[in-house]
Amino acid sequence: QVQLVESGGGLVQAGGSLRLSCAASGVTFSTYVMGWFRQAPGKEREFVAAIRRSGSITYYADSAKGRFTISRDNAKNTVSLQMNSLKPEDMAVYYCAAGNFNVAINSVSASSSYHSWGPGTQVTVSS
Repeated sequence: QVQLVESGGGLVQAGGSLRLSCAASGVTFSTYVMGWFRQAPGKEREFVAAIRRSGSITYYADSAKGRFTISRDNAKNTVSLQMNSLKPEDMAVYYCAAGNFNVAINSVSASSSYHSWGPGTQVTVSS
């Protein structure tokens, strides 16, 4: 199992940007598909973005397309989420997650496809 710790959350005005980072322990980081999920109060946890181990294949929720960018640095065991043009509805706790490399395309957005989770980082967007 890989251990994950998120950072970079905070308070930002609508229209602003934040960059979330997730540091992973373990020497097999490069074999995992990595994902970002979020959960707002009273709502289900939802998929935001995911990235395959090579870094060249990415997936985004419709709500994130065009505004968020996921990237990874396998040499540093990190995955990042650059969030631009933030909206009040983006406010949530953001979680980093790791899944097996062979997660099917139609399963990358399912939280059940991921076996390791970070504790989360709060993103607050003021209007």
